[in-house]
Amino acid sequence: MTTSAAAVPEGLAAADTAAVSDALDMLRLDGCLPGLHHLSGRGFVAGPAFTLRYEPVGEGEPGPAGDFLDDVPPGAVVVIADSGRTGATVWGDVLSRIARHRGVAGTVIDGVCRDIGGSRAVEYPVWARGVFTRSGKNRVRLREVGSTVEVCGVKVAPGDLVCADESGVVVVDRERAAQVADLVADIRDREERIVAAALAGRPLAAARREFGYHELARPVERSGGGARTGAAATAEHPPPAQSKP
Repeated sequence: MTTSAAAVPEGLAAADTAAVSDALDMLRLDGCLPGLHHLSGRGFVAGPAFTLRYEPVGEGEPGPAGDFLDDVPPGAVVVIADSGRTGATVWGDVLSRIARHRGVAGTVIDGVCRDIGGSRAVEYPVWARGVFTRSGKNRVRLREVGSTVEVCGVKVAPGDLVCADESGVVVVDRERAAQVADLVADIRDREERIVAAALAGRPLAAARREFGYHELARPVERSGGGARTGAAATAEHPPPAQSKP
């Protein structure tokens, strides 16, 4: 797991993307980035987004490699909006090796990367639409740094919390991160209780009833500054959240 401790709420520091996605579902928020594949690195990554946007260049126009890595703080996740382009790359192993050395948490690309073997060799986490060989130099250029971008159809603002693992990438609005973290902690606790009870011989249906599984799809209600599920607000256990299948 790689995190920026100052920016990541405790409940998300050792989470998983399925639980984060379930918490967003409870809050009726979108944040899952479809179409991205986990290409290198291991474990769960969480950190604030450092956003970039690339644009295509016309024939004969200059398009040098983007110089941004010196500005990325340790623990941040580089988020590259490249409009899903698959014909030219915007990330390679030179960037991965330096980013790894400097403590950057990972890179998420709405586009493609190359030199994936080098990224894997240093276990630097990368998510992208795929791998390709052709350089982006003189094909695309860095247009914006630190602006709100659109990645896989989802708006990502600088500082939004990026959570990623082998299952994919989820982005949490930084203003809702603490609320999502509380729900994620409850989701994971309930899942473990259900599994433990079932492994100890209790019928799965009974364990689900006991720990509120069938209330898990209900939206969260706000009450006294906190969050709770409608049917479970007065239940014996803490408010449930949606479990992974």
